[in-house]
Amino acid sequence: MSGGVTSLAQTGAVRHDPRRGAILMLISCALFVVMGALVKALSERLPWPEIMFFRCVTGIPLILALSMRRGRPNLLTRRFRQHLGRACTGLMAMSCSFFALTVLPLAEQTALSYTTPVFVTILAIPFLGERPGPARWVAVGAGFCGIMIIALGQGAFLGGEARDALYLLGFIAAVSQGVFAAVTTMLVRSLSATEASATIVLWQSLLMSALTAIALPFVWVAPQPSDVLLLIGLGVFGGMGQWLLTEAWASAQVSAVAPFSYTALLWAALAGWLVWGEMPGLWTWVGAALIVVAGLAMLRVEMRGSRRTT
Repeated sequence: MSGGVTSLAQTGAVRHDPRRGAILMLISCALFVVMGALVKALSERLPWPEIMFFRCVTGIPLILALSMRRGRPNLLTRRFRQHLGRACTGLMAMSCSFFALTVLPLAEQTALSYTTPVFVTILAIPFLGERPGPARWVAVGAGFCGIMIIALGQGAFLGGEARDALYLLGFIAAVSQGVFAAVTTMLVRSLSATEASATIVLWQSLLMSALTAIALPFVWVAPQPSDVLLLIGLGVFGGMGQWLLTEAWASAQVSAVAPFSYTALLWAALAGWLVWGEMPGLWTWVGAALIVVAGLAMLRVEMRGSRRTT
């Protein structure tokens, strides 16, 4: 779900069915959490760069099938360098996400993944020449407070044991995911001016598969038969989640659908508790709440701005 709710505020609604959009959003969030849980489970036996490769490759057939529903997929483009840049930033975001999943509790990693709107607001200044108003800066401040509360609640900056250092690396990776996802959002906004969505997604999948394949000779571990099923599940759950997410955005206005995306936090907390016995602490919930409030506040500001310009 990289890109954040802010990046989608300019998406036009194809239908007006808020109930359908809410249901699809709830299902897509659950599927993304299942995908994250599969990554976390597989990371106990396989290196995360190898898991990334399978995530990219196994999703291609599903993306092709869904793209063909609207006609023959078109890979013709005059903006290959921009597609490559978007694939590189997407790859960095996925790398940070997958590494963080190997270290952090599932709910905590999910909460930190919602920092993308915070960084989108900041990066929109140099990328798009935007000048955020006071309301957005307050929301940015709230988002960063949420990040720090989660980190300090786990003692991330107190130093000491090797486990603490590893947690700090995972925390930095999770926050960096938000940065790279925000850069990706900027690039997708630029590409969307001339490229069809199917073209962008197909180039992303193909290029990310090729880039992740480069690391395979250095990290390869032969998957067990049970691992193969889980790796296929990565592509299925991730691809279906992405498709349902797209359909959710197309079902109603973003302001009606976006709040339901934060149910992923509840799904992640439940999955972490049932599978790994991870129970989010008070400070994780407080920090996550601030991040959610910041994201929703920035969405509201952007929706107001879009209404003024229409």
